[in-house]
Amino acid sequence: MKIAFFDTKPYDRQSFDQYIDQYDIEIKYFEAKLNEDTVALAAHADVVCAFVNDTLNEAVLDTLVDMGIGLLALRCAGYNHVDFEAAYDKVHIVRVPAYSPYAVAEHAIALMFSLNRKTHRAYVRTRDNNFNINGLTGFDFHGKTVGVIGTGKIGRIFIDICKGLGMKILAYDMYPSEIEDVEFVNLTSLYQKSDVISLHCPLTQETHYMIDEDAIQQMKEGVMLINTSRGALVQTEHLIDGLKSKKIGSAGLDVYEEESEYFFEDFSSESIDDDNLARLLSFSNVLVTSHQAFLTKEALSNIAQTTLENVKAYQEGRPLVNEVCYHCPEGPTKCEKKENGRCF
Repeated sequence: MKIAFFDTKPYDRQSFDQYIDQYDIEIKYFEAKLNEDTVALAAHADVVCAFVNDTLNEAVLDTLVDMGIGLLALRCAGYNHVDFEAAYDKVHIVRVPAYSPYAVAEHAIALMFSLNRKTHRAYVRTRDNNFNINGLTGFDFHGKTVGVIGTGKIGRIFIDICKGLGMKILAYDMYPSEIEDVEFVNLTSLYQKSDVISLHCPLTQETHYMIDEDAIQQMKEGVMLINTSRGALVQTEHLIDGLKSKKIGSAGLDVYEEESEYFFEDFSSESIDDDNLARLLSFSNVLVTSHQAFLTKEALSNIAQTTLENVKAYQEGRPLVNEVCYHCPEGPTKCEKKENGRCF
């Protein structure tokens, strides 16, 4: 079984190569992102392995199908970049549903602490032999209110950490379930009462641009906003307006709605043409990390193992437990995956 592996970074090779001997699989690594210009590299492969910023639109998927590729293995949890309507009944889509919720939740906390105590700014000062602490005043998280949007595995771990800090927890979820010492509220109440707001929900039609001008206007003055989920949850231009007006006191962003061109790449010797990203990077109270929340040894190991197990299950004709489904042709009363272990 030959895998065409796109958007390869050194840590990808290291994490996958340590398990490759356990599988009857050959991997061809490509540094290029998968898109309409690079899809030809997948010729002669049986499987394509893609990441969050690869282009998986109808044109790319149709080309893969024409090449005889039957499996697209996402080495990530998110799949909003996949055209499932174009993929259905042509190519199976599998993912890594949970690699390390601790990694992402802990990174969200790291952003909170850095923004609050301004350690990123202090680091730059002391490297320049400047030991002045003016402008570095923070606040105690203890006793403050954190609003958590999305209470899946990552959200719940984030909540547990915040409980340890002595914070009051408000939460919103479209499908809430009881969590000890957590008050579920509507979004308006969460916006109005939270000192910190952290996003841990998937990107869907309902959540796209949920943090817009109207949402920001409902928030507390000086609120801290954390996003380690998906960039398009936040309308960037409205976020910038909120930062300029001081409505948003600080923002920690591990994701950005137009990140695919920049994140994971080195532009240190070039200028940033994206005006919104350049503007965000100019704010001293904004901390941007390059979609690194997942990046721990444990997470990389889980990603590699789960991805290779997904490929092995496809190779052996077994049920695809991590397959992402588009729809059932017979309607919700007849699910092909429940009966046959695969969506088609």
